[in-house]
Amino acid sequence: MFTRIGLYLAGAAMLLGTLSVPANAAPSSRLLQIQAKVDYLREAAASAAEGAQEAKFQLSRLNQELDGVQKKASTQKRELTEIQKSLGAIALDQYINGGYSASLQLLFAADPKAYLASAGDLDSLTRRKTVELRRYSAASQKLQQTTLVVTDRVKLVRAAQAKFIRQAQAAQKNLADAEKILKSLKASERKAVLAAQKRAEAKDYKKSKSAAKTYKGVSGRSGKAIKYALAQIGDRYVFGAAGLTTWDCSGLVMRAFQSAGVSLPHSSRAQFRYGQKIPRSQLKAGDLIFFKSPISHVGIYLGGGRMVHAPRPGQAVKIAPINQMPFAGAVRL
Repeated sequence: MFTRIGLYLAGAAMLLGTLSVPANAAPSSRLLQIQAKVDYLREAAASAAEGAQEAKFQLSRLNQELDGVQKKASTQKRELTEIQKSLGAIALDQYINGGYSASLQLLFAADPKAYLASAGDLDSLTRRKTVELRRYSAASQKLQQTTLVVTDRVKLVRAAQAKFIRQAQAAQKNLADAEKILKSLKASERKAVLAAQKRAEAKDYKKSKSAAKTYKGVSGRSGKAIKYALAQIGDRYVFGAAGLTTWDCSGLVMRAFQSAGVSLPHSSRAQFRYGQKIPRSQLKAGDLIFFKSPISHVGIYLGGGRMVHAPRPGQAVKIAPINQMPFAGAVRL
């Protein structure tokens, strides 16, 4: 993801640097060029945002692991303390029985029978001490190992936090660069670009709603998920959104399948690790389809080479062909 984002940012900088066009260029050509630059940056922003969702998912998982390991370490510390107390009691008992070796005390006892009787107590005491020492050693080693795991998890959590911040910042920067381009236009040009965007979205919305009405659907949980996703057509794309009126790509997929009783994480890359991998030639309605490398977009396959998805900033949930982005793989839940 970092390499991909780096390329996006480098490309964005290059495009910003070449914003000016020849004076004799036709206005419509210039506006189309600018629109392409804005779309490029918004697409890059969406990819970075999905990277942030992946980092957020990893951060949540690592925090759960860290919490479990910390609780384990706390329990082991209490057990170690109890063993230390037990060892202390044994040592105190030996001290009270005499300032020198208990075995010597018994050896010089006046009554040999008393010695033999007490020798058994001494063996028992020695065995107890040996067992407690072994328990102490084992508990101490376990605690040391757990402490190392805690330290390792803390490092991983911090790394995941840093990654999340970097990816979120990359998404915002790309989006800000797109807005900068629009603001740099003359008022009349900006109005024309925005009007073109609005017309394109209205056209996609009309086509998507029409296709959704005539869609025959499928049975089972895939059918339920598709029905849910189709009901969101026209809702805006927003970074990190998972309903009920705004969505990002993985948020839409997560909620759609949640409505069908399937639990998925809010991350396209994490969702790719669920279910059964399916080759493109065997796609069926309800399969999750993933795009780009590394994976940073997901949609729900409808059949006929189409999907329902939440594309990127500036667009809404719609039905679209699956060949508009580099195909990365598919899974069946």
